[in-house]
Amino acid sequence: MVKLGASGKLDRRDLTRALFEDRGDMLVVAGLGAPAWDITAVGDGPQNLPLWGGMGGAAMIGLGLALAQPDKTVLVLTGDGEMLMGIGSLATIAHQAPKNLAIVVQDNEHYGETGMQETATRHGTDLVKMAEGAGIRHTMLVTKPEEVPALKAAIHKKEGPFFAVAKIDAANLPLVLPPREGAILQARMREHLMGPAAHLA
Repeated sequence: MVKLGASGKLDRRDLTRALFEDRGDMLVVAGLGAPAWDITAVGDGPQNLPLWGGMGGAAMIGLGLALAQPDKTVLVLTGDGEMLMGIGSLATIAHQAPKNLAIVVQDNEHYGETGMQETATRHGTDLVKMAEGAGIRHTMLVTKPEEVPALKAAIHKKEGPFFAVAKIDAANLPLVLPPREGAILQARMREHLMGPAAHLA
């Protein structure tokens, strides 16, 4: 069961761990900062693509991966600040409509990497409604531990694109860093998907 943090909101690393249990062949793109640290903490590997930069690009990278690998579930796990910066991507994702793409925003209502400044979601901006307005029909807001199993099921249902916001505690957690070189992260996923000779293609 996912625990609650001091604020009464979901513990983000517990949530990540729950989403990774029995993941099968699910591919994961993590937005820079906390989501990247969290996917590394709960199980680093070539099926993960944690982003060190390119703020605002996680959803579009996930879209490209989902279109290229239609038989695999693709999860984009990102933060509210990163999603706000790339909010226009939701219109393109709705138009392309990959059934295997799920986006989960871990929303702590702060920019965790730059000093915990408040984001717009702290002041009434509703990312779920923005996704719906972009044309994404399958959405969810998650605020309670007992809602996490339904979130996980929706990710794997392949009736996407699917978009969810999970309200998480804003606590700082110990950093668990993935490899720092983006070329290595890209190459290991490519090899995972295409085999050892992928670098020759």
